[in-house]
Amino acid sequence: MLTRWLEHPLTRGLDIDDPRTTHLRRRILAEKRFLRRIYEEWYAALAASLPPGEAPVLELGSGAGFLADFVPRLVRSEVFYTPGIDLVLDGLALPFRESSLRGIAMTNVLHHLPCPLRFFAEAARAVRPGGVVTMIEPWVTPWSRWVYTRLHHEPFLPEARDWEIPSGGPLSGANGALPWILFHRDRQRFEREAPAWRVRSIAPMMPFRYLVSGGVSLRSLTPTASYPLWKGFERALSPLAGRLAMFAHVVLERRDA
Repeated sequence: MLTRWLEHPLTRGLDIDDPRTTHLRRRILAEKRFLRRIYEEWYAALAASLPPGEAPVLELGSGAGFLADFVPRLVRSEVFYTPGIDLVLDGLALPFRESSLRGIAMTNVLHHLPCPLRFFAEAARAVRPGGVVTMIEPWVTPWSRWVYTRLHHEPFLPEARDWEIPSGGPLSGANGALPWILFHRDRQRFEREAPAWRVRSIAPMMPFRYLVSGGVSLRSLTPTASYPLWKGFERALSPLAGRLAMFAHVVLERRDA
């Protein structure tokens, strides 16, 4: 009942897999200044983690975002057509030549990919040695388990044994705990089964700001002017990120062939 009351009026009742929902979220992201500032921080971090060079960068699942404001020569893609993208593609079959990309960037996308090992094999083919896959994804902590299992519409299954996601729509099919499973719980297995990739860094972060922003699905719970206060509060709590973080910035580096 609480979640239904908090639903954003623009997307209330719309199917999450409907491209119109993604298009409306572009407007939501433009209007919710608190949320937009979160994305600005995320995009700055993604851009800073990319290697230098002139080769293009693929953004997987561009959706309603604006990463192109931070990354030159960004190729914006989505699994279905929506205004503002360059390509409609399947993340498991990337239409790029070998070693033609300097990186792949994504925000809240990996945990929707039904066969992550197939994606990382395709990414290893398309990304040059020294290139990266850089992503912002949900993360598992005691606090995030409570929030994601009670207040979020997507499945969040840290105990899942399989990496593959059960069939579903392009956005409704998900396991929000998948990034933590791959890069923390099953990290040795990931490095064994995806040997082209080295886990360069994992930075757990942001226990409260996204939650109080309401994200792209819910109403905002705090005014934009409070953003510096929430940011300072989270900075003070950074030693507890391992127990409180709701997200992590994960960077994988393509090993030399």
